[in-house]
Amino acid sequence: MDPLQSALILIAGVGAGTINAAVGSGTLITFPTLLAFGVPPVVANVSNTIGLVPGSLAGAWGYRRELSGQRGRILRLGVAALIGGAVGGILLLVLPPGAFEAIVPVLIGLGVVLVITGPRISRWVATRHGDLPDDPSTSSGHRGRSERWWVWPAIAMLGVYGGYFGAAQGVLMIAIIGIGVAETLQRLNGLKNVLVAITNGISGLIFALVADVDWKIVALIAVGATIGGLLGARIGRRLPPNVLRGVIVVVGITALVAFLMG
Repeated sequence: MDPLQSALILIAGVGAGTINAAVGSGTLITFPTLLAFGVPPVVANVSNTIGLVPGSLAGAWGYRRELSGQRGRILRLGVAALIGGAVGGILLLVLPPGAFEAIVPVLIGLGVVLVITGPRISRWVATRHGDLPDDPSTSSGHRGRSERWWVWPAIAMLGVYGGYFGAAQGVLMIAIIGIGVAETLQRLNGLKNVLVAITNGISGLIFALVADVDWKIVALIAVGATIGGLLGARIGRRLPPNVLRGVIVVVGITALVAFLMG
């Protein structure tokens, strides 16, 4: 790997970390970059997953103010993300390459739809059950355990996908918790960063122990993603809820188009 390629991978890591902290789908920057430089797909996938973990942690740190009061929720949903990420990481190592490719565009498209319709669905749920705020983007967010029963298994299932590949994982995560958790969108974004870090962290640990990892790539992406994670948190925290939702939708649609044309 020549110095120019190393520099470009570092820059891609900064971009991925920034996007992951603010929205999600940073993998769509780093993974294609690695493939373009001739890195084998599985090596690129596992090296990218490990490298992006510090960026997710940096993004979570940047959102630490919004994470205040969510310790119990983080512990509950973190277990789901941990289990799912471990299963997904193992599946990557035992299933044929490309086994999930057909469903990736469907998941991304569903995530975009859910982000768009999330507030309306939440209002409908509140009307039927009377125990969630009218709109998660305007609630105070300090009501203890206020997530729907289906959020835990949904996060676990998403963790499987995230551990396996994880492109647009952040978009899908926001779609799920945006509908099922009574919190402001900014606080949900902070929660998303923690859960993605847990998913990637456990799958990355599995990869580090048993998979073929390019540690130079890991180091370059990790440094870049950490810088980007802190930058993305600063940007994301300043965006109004409707603007943030719009950015999520644009990134999700871009990811969908990239997969369909790839």
